Amino acid sequence: MKYFIVTYGCQMNVHESEKIAAILEKLGYQPCEKREEADIIVFNTCAIREGAEERVFGNVGNLKKLKKAKKDLIIVLCGCMTQKEETAQKMMRTFPFVDIVIGTFNLPKLADYIAAVKQGRQLQIWQEGDIDESLPYKRTSGDNAWVNIMQGCNNFCTYCIVPYVRGREKSREEQNILNEIKQILSEKKYKKITLLGQNVNSYGKDLKQPVSFAKLLKDICALEGDFKLSFMTSHPKDLTDEVIDVIANEEKIEKYIHLPAQSGNNRILALMNRKYTREKYLSIIEKIRAKIPNCRITSDFIVGFPSESEEEFNDTLSLVKQVQFDSIFAFMYSPREGTVASKMENQVPQNVKNERVNKLLQEEKRIQKETGKR
Repeated sequence: MKYFIVTYGCQMNVHESEKIAAILEKLGYQPCEKREEADIIVFNTCAIREGAEERVFGNVGNLKKLKKAKKDLIIVLCGCMTQKEETAQKMMRTFPFVDIVIGTFNLPKLADYIAAVKQGRQLQIWQEGDIDESLPYKRTSGDNAWVNIMQGCNNFCTYCIVPYVRGREKSREEQNILNEIKQILSEKKYKKITLLGQNVNSYGKDLKQPVSFAKLLKDICALEGDFKLSFMTSHPKDLTDEVIDVIANEEKIEKYIHLPAQSGNNRILALMNRKYTREKYLSIIEKIRAKIPNCRITSDFIVGFPSESEEEFNDTLSLVKQVQFDSIFAFMYSPREGTVASKMENQVPQNVKNERVNKLLQEEKRIQKETGKR
């Protein structure tokens, strides 16, 4: 029996696909290179941007002929996209040949769902649950090991669907994280540990005995072994001086921080519900560069947010010029159904968003050519 996994979206999804692979291999499935060879095909979906959802619909639709030719083929849809109830229902209506549609919290029972399908059932399940510490992983990222330290998000940025599909923040117990990393390091083949979370800086606040992210970093660095530690992603409002100090002082931590700014204009930041100002963001950059002069800093930006004027976009452009990031990721605002921003008036025309994202990326290229950064 063979399996084929298609993964969309962020590193969290990549890591969850490692869980899916381990579950399937425990059932006796082995990976294959082509979906035509597979007995089970899994789409691990992303709901962050409209383009990702469109690709999922297109690729799943293309499986109709294959499913007709291979009656026993099992097709599974999971991930953020299917955690949205209305989207899951739409997919079941559009693709009645799909066997399993499950949300982000239901992976631990995937083996049970597959067994049910083999008995003739079609399953559509999404519900919230706790972090399952029992799931194995088939690590697929070379000498890097992803370690999820928390799931969910409490920030409710007005453009973002994550709190609705990933739920509220839930941190793993620190000892469970340390035990996982010890196990990883004992295998002697992993040289890098990357901690994952929608907002790693708020790790541990929800635990019965709260643990700060800075303490977690220190305790991981105290583990024996030759490895480098990194993490993603940070929210500027929660990046503390203590975390900056730990990064500066611990040799095992990579001198790299991804710090999404999203906009350089205070009115737009307020509309986005980012809970910091341009001035606050710049003060954090100053602290990082004062304490960690060799730190690489990257960022995310959204252009064309509802009602963003040309002058407000120019504030974002000037922020990029002022900070001179090592690299940036720039995205055109994409309305996500169910978010506050999708209902805002004065949506920016697509051609204007195209112009702005190109200007921002051109400025990044100019900076990299001038400074030698890349």
